Amino acid sequence: MKIALAQQNYHVGNFEENTRKIIAGIAQAKAAGADLVVFTELSVCGYPPRDFLEFDDFIAQSYAAIDRIRQEADTIGVIVGAPARNPAREGKDLFNGAWLLYEKEIKGVAHKTCLPNYDVFDEYRYFEPAYEWKVIPFKGKKIALTICEDIWNLGDNPLYRVCPMDQLIRQHPDVMINISASPFDYDHDEDRKEVVRQNVLKYHLPLYYCNAVGSQTEIVFDGGSVVYDAKGKLISELKYFEEDFSVVPLPHPVPPLFEELLPGLSVRTAADEENTAVYPEQPTPDTATLTSTVFDKDMRVSKQNDPDQVLEYLTDHRNISQIRKALVLGIRDYFSKMGFKKAILGSSGGIDSAVTLALACEALGKDNVRAILLPSAYSTSHSVSDAEQLSRNLGNPYDIIPIREVYDALIHTLGPVFKDTPFGLAEENLQSRTRGNLLMGLANKFGYVLLNTSNKSELSTGYGTLYGDMAGGLSVLGDVYKGQVYALARDINRREEIIPANILHKAPSAELRPGQKDSDSLPDYDILDKVLYQYIERRQGPASIIAMGIDKAVVDRILRLVNTSEYKRNQFCPIIRVSCKAFGVGRRVPIVGKYLS
Repeated sequence: MKIALAQQNYHVGNFEENTRKIIAGIAQAKAAGADLVVFTELSVCGYPPRDFLEFDDFIAQSYAAIDRIRQEADTIGVIVGAPARNPAREGKDLFNGAWLLYEKEIKGVAHKTCLPNYDVFDEYRYFEPAYEWKVIPFKGKKIALTICEDIWNLGDNPLYRVCPMDQLIRQHPDVMINISASPFDYDHDEDRKEVVRQNVLKYHLPLYYCNAVGSQTEIVFDGGSVVYDAKGKLISELKYFEEDFSVVPLPHPVPPLFEELLPGLSVRTAADEENTAVYPEQPTPDTATLTSTVFDKDMRVSKQNDPDQVLEYLTDHRNISQIRKALVLGIRDYFSKMGFKKAILGSSGGIDSAVTLALACEALGKDNVRAILLPSAYSTSHSVSDAEQLSRNLGNPYDIIPIREVYDALIHTLGPVFKDTPFGLAEENLQSRTRGNLLMGLANKFGYVLLNTSNKSELSTGYGTLYGDMAGGLSVLGDVYKGQVYALARDINRREEIIPANILHKAPSAELRPGQKDSDSLPDYDILDKVLYQYIERRQGPASIIAMGIDKAVVDRILRLVNTSEYKRNQFCPIIRVSCKAFGVGRRVPIVGKYLS
C-alpha cells in the first residue's frame, strides 16, 4: 500500500480555497499511484477555527465541503480533518474529527480524545473528547487513526486519563496515522519527532504523521511531516515552513501481535465495552519493555536551567535560522490571508527596526515595504544615515519626515497645562506618539499595514509607549528577545552586509532625550533576557531564579516590571509566536493582580 502525505497551507474559514487545495492534493496522489492520501487536522475548515465553531452555518459549510471532497475519493482513500457533529444529547455539540473517505463514501470518522487546553490551545471549549475507539479497515489493512495530541499522552505523568492508542492496539492495527496541527516554536520540532518515535517504539507499528504548515494570525505551523517504520527508523521527512507532498509505501514486515508488546492487556468483549466508562481504567504495562529510552515528560518546555547557557541556547544558529523562517512565513501569510499587499514601518537606525525591515522585505518583496525615517531633535546623525544605508542595501522605498515641528506644536499646545513642570516621561512619549500618528496617517492614506518593531525584552518590561512605538497591525519581533534580535541580524548578514555594521555595534537607545540609552532604564540585556526566559518560558519563581546566582534586587525589579506592564500588552497587536510561551492568546494573566508587583 502506498500512502501519500499532503502538507498544505490552509486558511481558516476559506472553505472554497481549502477544498480546492485538498482536491488538487487528491489528484496529485492519484497521479503518483497512492492508495491513500492524508491531509492535516481540521484541514477542511483551517486550524484553529476558534469561535467560528459556534456558528451552525460554519459547520454546515464544513459538511458541504466534505461532500464535495468525497466525490473525488473514488479510487483512492482520503483522510481529512473536519468538525464532526455529536449525535448524543450529552456533552458538547462537536468532535474534532478525522474522516476516511473512499468509494465516494464516508468509511469512518475518528474523534480526537486528548483535547489540549494549555498555551494557545483551547479545544475543550468547543469539542467533546472521544468515548470510543475503533480501527478503520481499508484495503485489507486496519488503520489506527488519531489526531495530533492523541499521541502525546506518554511518560510518567500523562496529561490525560486516556491514551487512544492503548485502546486501538487491542484491535490489531497494521499502521498508525496521525493528522496534526502542531504549532512551531524553537523548542518543539525535535520534541515532536521524539514523540512520534516513542509511539512507534511503544506499539511497534509504522506511523504516518501529517502536520500543518502556514501561519494563522499569530500561530505558525512548520510542517515537517514524518514517516517512521515499525522499528523507529525515520524513513521520510517533509520540508519545514513550506508546502510539501510525499508518497511512502507502507513499511514491512507486519508488526507482532499486541499481546507480545503490551503484557497484561487483553482483548475486550462486547460486554466489556458496554460496561466501560467514558474514561476507563487503564492497564499499566511494564513501560521498561516498551521503549528503548525514557520519555521526557517536560518536552514542551526547554530544559535550560543554567543561566550562563541560556543566551547561548536562545541565539543558537539552528534556533535563529528557524525563527527567521517562521517570522517570514508569519508576515507573508498574515498579509496574503488578510488581502494586504504593502507594509510600512518606522525606521529608526536601531537594531529592531532594521531586522523588522529586512524580514518584511524578505517576506513581501522590497517594493512592498516602505520605511519612514522620523528624526527628532534628539536623533543622532548616524541614526538617519544608518537607516538610509539600510534601505539602500535592501532596495526598499523610504522617506525622511522630521517630527520636530509637530512635536514642538504639541508642547506649545500643552504649555499652559505643563507649565512649571520639568521635562520628563510625558514629553519623551509625545515624540513616540507623534511618530505613531504620522505612521498611521500614512498607512491609512496609502493602504499600508503598520508593522510593529518592539522586541520581547521591551514588551516584557513595559519599555514602550502606548499609541506610539507600540502601535501597529502586526508585531514581528514581539516574541524575540533582544539578544535574539542581534543574532537574527547576524544571520541576515551571513552572506553580505545588509544591516549596516554600525547598527549592530552601537548601544541601543530610544533617543527620546539627550544621550539616552536603554541601559538607563533597564538592566543589561544579557542579564534581562536570562531572567525573562526563566520567568516567562519556564515559569520559574523568584526564589528559583535567584538560586541560579542572579542578584535578588535585579530579579525582583525585573519581575515587578513584567507584571505591572500587563495592561500595556493587553492593548498590543498580534505577535508572531516563535517560543513556547509568547505574549498573546497563549499567556493569560490578570491585568489587575498582585503577584510579584
